[in-house]
Amino acid sequence: MTGKIDIKFLAGLLIGAVVVGSLVILFTGGEDDPEPGNASQNSSLGPAAPGTGAPSDGDEEDEGDDGDEGNSGAAGPALTLPVPEGEGKVDCPSPTTTVGDAASLETALRGAKAGDVIKMGPGTYEGKFVAKADGTQQQPIYLCGDAKTVLDGGGVDEGYGLHLDGANYWRLIGFTVTNTQKGVMGDGTNGSIIQGLTVHQIGDEAIHLRKFSTGNTVQYNKIYNTGLRREKFGEGVYLGSAESNFKKITGGQPDKSDNNVVRGNVIRATAEAVDVKEGTSGGKILNNVFDGTKTGGSKHNDSWVDVKGNNYLIQGNKGTGTPMDGFQTHEVMDGWGKNNTFTGNTIDLGGGGGVGVADTKGGNIVKCDNKMVNGGKLTKDGKCS
Repeated sequence: MTGKIDIKFLAGLLIGAVVVGSLVILFTGGEDDPEPGNASQNSSLGPAAPGTGAPSDGDEEDEGDDGDEGNSGAAGPALTLPVPEGEGKVDCPSPTTTVGDAASLETALRGAKAGDVIKMGPGTYEGKFVAKADGTQQQPIYLCGDAKTVLDGGGVDEGYGLHLDGANYWRLIGFTVTNTQKGVMGDGTNGSIIQGLTVHQIGDEAIHLRKFSTGNTVQYNKIYNTGLRREKFGEGVYLGSAESNFKKITGGQPDKSDNNVVRGNVIRATAEAVDVKEGTSGGKILNNVFDGTKTGGSKHNDSWVDVKGNNYLIQGNKGTGTPMDGFQTHEVMDGWGKNNTFTGNTIDLGGGGGVGVADTKGGNIVKCDNKMVNGGKLTKDGKCS
């Protein structure tokens, strides 16, 4: 009798242990470790502290094509290609204010008024900086430095290095922006010039104009090592907003960031060097130099320039190396990706299996003066005008 009782007792203990273990797993959720990168990506969605350069509503939604999630990129070497010479450059006038550290820069930005010239001395300015003041067409506000003047955002997982937040008629000239999720963000900026910057070591895109930013010029900048957080979103220059972001960025309306000029920049990016979004029109992509050797952060990133807007002039650009095509057009929204002109571009596919200009839906003008270097077809059907 005693032996039987002991066996039953032991069996009961065993069954009890199994039941308790199962309940522990059930109520703790049996969580695995979170996927690499999720913590940093989620933190960028939280409310931004004042003055961080991130949007006030906490919006850090990725702007890019839908599809695969993409991976973080690896930083490459510095970009050694020279920035082209060209027209339209502006010079910094004599300074009205000189700053030498992050605190004095923040103070100068908060107190800026039309006609001010803020000169940053050489050194590292740690933080994420915001400009909200308006200049005028006759009296823009200047923020000037040189390549040794470095705005360091403190990490590629969140925030903007410099945010023109509804700030009109600014001149950003000569300095470096690095180590931040997005380099220079223009939200609702009009008549501004972004010139001669070095923008590198960036989590996503380098320079972005959106939220009805109109009549701006992005010129003679050096851009490289984008997409360190997400290769897929590592554009060099980004105009407008993806349709999927209209609700959050522009209240559901097409982002008419129109008549912007991208001129004379040197760009090596993990996504498109220049991404022109649906809803934008009337811009110019002129005389830029594209190095596509790092392009390809996802299946979508297979050209130097994607044009989804209307009535753009794409002229005089030079590109080398691409996963597929040199330039592409796309119709993401009905009636968009039309009436764009490609002329005088020099295209070296560098082994890419596509064509010089892939006009995927038609309705655009591809001139015969576009030059193919080292083989390849200009268009899929061989036609040009």
